Amino acid sequence: MVGQGGRLQFEALLLVASLRQTNPNFKGRVIIAEPQMNHRWDNDPRMANTDVREALERLGAEIRPFENQVFGCGYPYGNKIEALQVMPEGEPFLFLDTDTIITGDLSKVPFDFDRPTASMKRENTWPQLELYGPGYNQIWGSLYTKFGLDFESSLDTSYPDEYWRRYMYFNAGFFYFRCPKEFGERFLEYARLIRDEPPEELICQEMKPWLDQVALPLVIQSFGGGRVPEVSDMLDNVVTCHYRVLSLLYARETDETVKVLEEVVAPNKIKKVLKQYEPIRRIVLQGKGHKVREMFDRENLPRREQALRNQIKRAKLWLR
Repeated sequence: MVGQGGRLQFEALLLVASLRQTNPNFKGRVIIAEPQMNHRWDNDPRMANTDVREALERLGAEIRPFENQVFGCGYPYGNKIEALQVMPEGEPFLFLDTDTIITGDLSKVPFDFDRPTASMKRENTWPQLELYGPGYNQIWGSLYTKFGLDFESSLDTSYPDEYWRRYMYFNAGFFYFRCPKEFGERFLEYARLIRDEPPEELICQEMKPWLDQVALPLVIQSFGGGRVPEVSDMLDNVVTCHYRVLSLLYARETDETVKVLEEVVAPNKIKKVLKQYEPIRRIVLQGKGHKVREMFDRENLPRREQALRNQIKRAKLWLR
């Protein structure tokens, strides 16, 4: 994961604490990549909170510095791309966004690290089609052509032509492969070329904040990966929860997920650090999350997340 000053450092601590709570026998390494201050940043991105750093180290996490050479404050999502360069070469890895908690046994996930995939917990955020402009086939097809990839084999033909789910598109909240350096080099190459030399079909498309999610399926396809439902179903729905905003977790996740979250933050050593972050203090520790929970019927949630967000914001319980 990437640890950074502000919100991400507290989320990283919550993630690592949830891993230790739910996977006490986990034998893997936990590495937090920390961007360093350089010309790519207007403000120092490092984790400045010593309480957080000490708590992470107590939980066995390794904090590993890296330098942004291509991205920085102009596109902070690029951290997850450049951070891969400082991960252990030749070792299988699972990348997780910090706004994730572990809720189940990771050892039950049938990972094939030679066949990468990513999160299928996504909406049709990109591309946004323009009237009289190119469609999904032309836009995605131009990217596969640019990188010499087989477009046809990437299509889910159970969906009709020009329907967004037909085209391989992931949420970058998790992804994995057999080597972070190999994956990271190609991810960086593709993302930079899409940003700097996009096909003409992308001229009207907004690339912020979607650039990493546009490049990701191409990288996955290039390594022989794709949709792997036996993995993504478990990671998206059973053993991790990519909550993004804690209010959303309380609004829509299971009772078991809420129980795990509240057990993770209960120990005093963790609680006294996490309460420095207002959303965790108010939503979890002060119980405001249960007010959010009472607002929604989880058997009948709105189809689009925006409707959830709007209702939570009207109640003044949207904190991040």
